[in-house]
Amino acid sequence: MSTPTSFIVGAYEHPMRKAPDHTIARLHSDVALGALADAGLGLGDVDGFFTSGDSPGLGPASMAEYLGIRPRHVDTVDTGGSSYIIGAAQAARAIADGRCDVALVTLAGKPRTKAWVAGEGAYLADPQSPEVPYEFPYSLGTVEAYALSATRHMHEFGTTSEQLAWVKVAASHHAQHNPNAMLRDVVTVEDVVGSPMIADPLHRLDCCVVSDGGGALVLARPEIARELGRPLVTLRGSGVATKNLDGGRLDLVTSAGAVSGPAAFEDARLTPADVRYASVYDSFTITVVVQLEDLGFCDKGKGGAFVADGNLIAGVGTLPINTDGGGLCNNHPANRGGMTKMIEAVRQLRGEAHPAVQVPDCGIALVHGTGGYLSTRHTSATVLLERL
Repeated sequence: MSTPTSFIVGAYEHPMRKAPDHTIARLHSDVALGALADAGLGLGDVDGFFTSGDSPGLGPASMAEYLGIRPRHVDTVDTGGSSYIIGAAQAARAIADGRCDVALVTLAGKPRTKAWVAGEGAYLADPQSPEVPYEFPYSLGTVEAYALSATRHMHEFGTTSEQLAWVKVAASHHAQHNPNAMLRDVVTVEDVVGSPMIADPLHRLDCCVVSDGGGALVLARPEIARELGRPLVTLRGSGVATKNLDGGRLDLVTSAGAVSGPAAFEDARLTPADVRYASVYDSFTITVVVQLEDLGFCDKGKGGAFVADGNLIAGVGTLPINTDGGGLCNNHPANRGGMTKMIEAVRQLRGEAHPAVQVPDCGIALVHGTGGYLSTRHTSATVLLERL
């Protein structure tokens, strides 16, 4: 690999899952201070700031004033669940380009206690969105949109509800070790398929949790990172792609990850076989199955069989994923779950995950997120992280 130009030196996940008395700005501040403390840095060291649509007011400008920082470079991207995966890649590039030395990336949201805050799901009914006049009258919602993909996957490949349920079962096995996870009880396949139907074929336990909270990352140029004495985790490769509805001419069982994944592997000069751990966006169980296929961990149509029988459980299967419990059990703040996926990947690479789920000799981790609707339009982002 080429010489790293930046390292992730700080990572922090907010412990709260319900924060009625915290403003979103306060949550941003909490995670910023937590990540900086993890890195051994302070607000005065930050000269690059990255955030997304969950940032209140004027975004980076309002939050920079709230935090008391004066960055010489700011950036923002809003692609839903993939926002902060893209944001971390942009921060790494900004450092490589000399636009900043220490980059702070923050996420915060309160969808559990204050739904429909600006930037949190507003795109679902934004009258300025060109697709809304054609889709909103038919009440297309998030669960229904993902159920379309699940139904088609079952029709084309024979995927079963029991196979999808294994994604939730794996998440619950991991969440039992996470004291902050919203759902810590281990569930069975029977529990999942026996839970109430939300949008056929997706049951309640096929769906992610909704939480308040947030998270943050700190990246720094190598000279600074090496002085901090933290484990050296670098972003080795990245890829981004969008998928459009194309007037209805689309493949319901393929995501933009089929493009962003190979691009990231090529950029990193790695293959799926090199990955020891994967953080994969899990808004629904079908999301994981489709993305694992598109990322190259199994053939298209074989995702149901791949995730079955505990293959995603740390210490049991061949590809541990979402060892914090993921969006299905741990948390899902601000509809931008890519941040927490980055944080758990950093923990795994540092050897700081819970001992019960820590992947031995974890040197390469993949992080992947999809923002939008799997069955219509979305943006996928994939990064490969490495510990040196």
